[in-house]
This record gives sequence, structure tokens and C-alpha cells, in this order.
Amino acid sequence: MLYQLHEMQRALLRPLSLWAEATSQVYASPVLPFSHTPLAKRLSAGLQLLHRIGKSYEKPEWGFETTEVDGQSVEVTVETAVDKPFCKLTHFKRAISDERNAQDPRVLLVAPLSGHFATLLRDTARMLIRDHDVWVTEWVDAKFIPVTEGPWSLDDYVHYIIDFVRHLGPSVHLISVCQPTVPVLAAVSLMASANDPQSPKSMTMMGGPIDTRRGATAVNDLAKRKPLSWFENHVIYPVPAQHPGYLRKVYPGFLQHAGFVAMNPDRHTQAHYDYYLDLVKGDLDDAESHRKFYDEYNAVLDMPAEYYLQTIRVVFQEQLLPRGLWSVRGVPVQPADITRTALLTVEGELDDISGPGQTQAAHELCSGIPKERQADMVVEGAGHYGIFSGRRWREVVYPRIREFIRTHN
Repeated sequence: MLYQLHEMQRALLRPLSLWAEATSQVYASPVLPFSHTPLAKRLSAGLQLLHRIGKSYEKPEWGFETTEVDGQSVEVTVETAVDKPFCKLTHFKRAISDERNAQDPRVLLVAPLSGHFATLLRDTARMLIRDHDVWVTEWVDAKFIPVTEGPWSLDDYVHYIIDFVRHLGPSVHLISVCQPTVPVLAAVSLMASANDPQSPKSMTMMGGPIDTRRGATAVNDLAKRKPLSWFENHVIYPVPAQHPGYLRKVYPGFLQHAGFVAMNPDRHTQAHYDYYLDLVKGDLDDAESHRKFYDEYNAVLDMPAEYYLQTIRVVFQEQLLPRGLWSVRGVPVQPADITRTALLTVEGELDDISGPGQTQAAHELCSGIPKERQADMVVEGAGHYGIFSGRRWREVVYPRIREFIRTHN
């Protein structure tokens, strides 16, 4: 019933949100007399905040139109290269010649399937496309996937990655951010064990839960504290009838979003209050920054129940990967078999989602990779999002990744 109640709440808030937005404009427009009353700015700001709290947030656009290549502005087209039921492989095609494009390394950016859309990595992709031929996984909101497509698990995720790597060829470099570090390592391990000639040249793992026995965070503690049956009974719900995925069991995005906010409620409350003050003061630049961030942060997707529950068990409760006990479709995952793929790990010093040491554990597991083909980076003062978005990403992390990829291209 919780999912249905959520949908009812959205339906009730929608007209209120629209009214608040329209009325806010009345108090903000200089051509209308209401805007010149003493409380006009405060009323407009309050109504604008009410509008944003009550509105629905859909999947954001990438917003890429151009990038810079060799000092010149070139057009970027976002194209779907492979269309699978649970994921689309998207290509950021730059308007340059095939010969020039071939000079830049090919990169598959594996986005997390953990509640947000792939566009959360917009800043990551924006930097990468300057110097690379970039492809990204765009996971599909499970409420839009009919039950006739069948269940989808973490094992299926691993094989999606293998399919995408084979589609792009052996020259590809993998970059995984947060959650996908685990299935990406499994995919590369399975390819290496099978002596697959399409194995990638390198893999960069950023802030991921490779070994959650290290650097425990609130996320890890919750997953360990509750039995798997608790998650199945309390956070898994069937999709309501108004969506194409009717009756598919999912972990709803709105519950994941509530969990994100609950981790730092004071920070989000202060951010919304600051937004209100910015509107009152007329500081439109800061207000726009707030809108852009929360347009992305509040846009969430549903995850297939099978995938979510298997991830909780394999990654957070039983730590099967670092213990050498994980099998994908009956085939053991053996990272030690990887020899040809270079490895770079990136962690944030202050990461409160994937704690320090969790991603670095990949180096011990990948003992077959020569030391000269391994590298590690800890970003001082960076939290989880700071390693793939913002100033530290652009000025500190990205140059290191670019250099690493070219070294092993």
C-alpha cells in the first residue's frame, strides 16, 4: 500500500505545486501591483519553495550540446547505441572525423544503479568527453519495464557489462562510480578467467563498496543490522497500475531518496532555507545552483527487487567478493585471474557512503595485475560526490584519470 499512498500524495500535491508556482510569479513580476507590497519577495520565495517541495522530478536531460576538442568547440549528440530492457548504452558522439575520434581513448562510464539516474554523472561525463570517446550506461526506471521482461538480478547486471564491453571492443577503458565497482570487477574477472580477447585495457574504480568490512559507514551498518527478510518485507513493493511496470516488484526510488535525505537532514533543511533567503535577497545565481542540484538529487528511479536484494546480500551482508565466495551464474568470480587490465582506485578522504579502504581492497584481490599497472588515489577533503563532481573532480581527480588511461591505452 505504501507505493499507492505515495502516488496518491503526488496526485494531491501536483495542483498545489502548480498553484504555488503561478502565484509566486504574481508576487515576483514587476509589472503587477502585488510585487510592490512589503512582503512580496518573502511570499514569492516561500511559494517558490513550496512549489519545489511539492513538484515531481522527472529524469533530467544530459544538457550536452558542445564540447572543446583541440581548442575548438564541437557539437555533441547523445545517441542510444544499444537498447536493452533494463539499460541503454548511450554514446556522446562528437562532431569530429572518425580518424580524429580514434586518436582519443574509448571510455565506458558505468553509472550507478542506486536510486539516481545516470545524469548524476553529468559533470563526470562533461570532462571526459573533451579527451575521450565516451559511452555511458543509462539504467531504466524499473516502473516502466513490463513484468513480461522477467526478473533482473545482480548477475544479470554483470552480464550486461560484459555485453557492453564486447560491443565496444578490447580498446575500451572502464570507469565505474560507486555501486558498479562490484559488478564491473566481477565482469572483468569473468572475462579474464575465460581468456576473453575483448577484455578492457583498464578499469578505474571510484568510491565503491568492494569490501564493506572496511571503513564501515551508516549505509553498511544498516545493511548488516537488518536481516534480508526485513528488506524484503519493508522496502519492496509492487508497481501501481498507472505505470507500464504494473505488478513488478521494486525498491521504489522515493524510499531511496528518503534514505538519502535521512543521512543528512540538517544539511538539506539548511540548503532549502538558504534557497529561500537567496530568493528574498535576489541572489539568483545561488538560487539557480540550488535548483540545478536538487533537480538532479530529487529525480530518482525504481530498482528491480531481485537486483536490490541480491546486492544487499552479496555486497553488504556476506561480502562474497572479497571473501572469494561469489559465483555469477555458477561461474566463480576470481579477480586474481585479471592480468592484462590496469587498475586505478579513487577514494574520498571523507566519503561517508563508501568508507576509506573499501575501494582500495580491489588491489589485494587483483593480485595478478603487475604492480606497475596498478595505482591508487585518495582525494584529501573530498566526500563521496566530490570525487566525481565539482572542483576537486575537475582539478584533481580528472587529470590523474586522464593520465592513467593514456598510460595504459
